[in-house]
Amino acid sequence: MGSVQFFYENIPFKLKQALKLKAWIKEAIQKEGFQLKSLSYVFCTDEDLLQRNIQFLNHNTLTDIITFDLSEEEGLIEGEIYISIDRVRENTTKFSKTFEDELHRVLIHGVLHLAGYRDKKADQKAAMRKREDFYLKKRRLS
Repeated sequence: MGSVQFFYENIPFKLKQALKLKAWIKEAIQKEGFQLKSLSYVFCTDEDLLQRNIQFLNHNTLTDIITFDLSEEEGLIEGEIYISIDRVRENTTKFSKTFEDELHRVLIHGVLHLAGYRDKKADQKAAMRKREDFYLKKRRLS
């Protein structure tokens, strides 16, 4: 099985329980019927993610996550996921969640995008949220 890696860009943040989170992410990928080639998460600031959003997606808006699918073979997960820690922190207040719960939701949200889930329409958002909740309940981090 491939690797999950975590990187930090211009931000004083370190992920807690990285090894357990990697195992959880790999398990979700398998449950979705995919094999992992490689998956990189990059934790950054709002400004860093905004610049990527403008450069690669032509969107001049803040977001919590951008997912780049780099896979060239069907059934394989290979990608880069950029996460704004600033957005995740702000969303904890907006959605009345703990920082860890919101961060973990975003981590798995990116995986689900790579597995083919979309979230542009209401029914897609509902399906995505249901699947996120499913995996959040499966966490074994303690």
